[in-house]
Amino acid sequence: MTDSSRELTTAAEELCRVAHKVAARGWVPATSGNFSVRNIATGHVLVTASGLDKSQLTPAGLLEVAFDASGSGDFSVLAGNGKPSAETRVHGVLYDAFPQAGAIVHGHSIWNTLLSNRLVHDGAVTLTGYELLKALSGVTTHQHIERIPVVENSQDYAKLSREVARAVAANPETHGVLLAGHGLYTWGQSAAEAWRHMEALEFLFECEVRRIASGW
Repeated sequence: MTDSSRELTTAAEELCRVAHKVAARGWVPATSGNFSVRNIATGHVLVTASGLDKSQLTPAGLLEVAFDASGSGDFSVLAGNGKPSAETRVHGVLYDAFPQAGAIVHGHSIWNTLLSNRLVHDGAVTLTGYELLKALSGVTTHQHIERIPVVENSQDYAKLSREVARAVAANPETHGVLLAGHGLYTWGQSAAEAWRHMEALEFLFECEVRRIASGW
């Protein structure tokens, strides 16, 4: 096994552990959600196959894919068993937008579903004044303004991917993107960092929903 293959195997195992954590929080109900890790040296990505219970995810449930160099999110499957999720395209445009990203996680919590639907016409969720913002990579103060773009959901995944690409291009400092009534995508240099971003943002989304509901 080459060093590159060994690194990707280790990253796949870490991704599965993260998937189990996300499932334990109830953020990937049924067979929802998808996760990936990238070998930045080769550009190849391991992404979850469609229809899997993420609480039971193992490396055998990951497909190896290569994305088209155009940045469209188009991809080809190189290895693995199962059907790739149509949302794999979204992973492709996010990796293209964030070259240092080594992992992407996508989940469907109650809070991100409610908040994204509430604020879709605003175009973003804006978070500031929370100490937990410092859990986001590069953020050093609670006064940081985190703008998470919200994109209209669509079953046309080519169109959806283009909209996600446009949204993050307009918000290059963001740590996540929301699909309205659907879920959160976030990323990091590793699966562990992507998980930290997801956990922090989900806490803050809950704070925002409760704040709005209370009329504060």
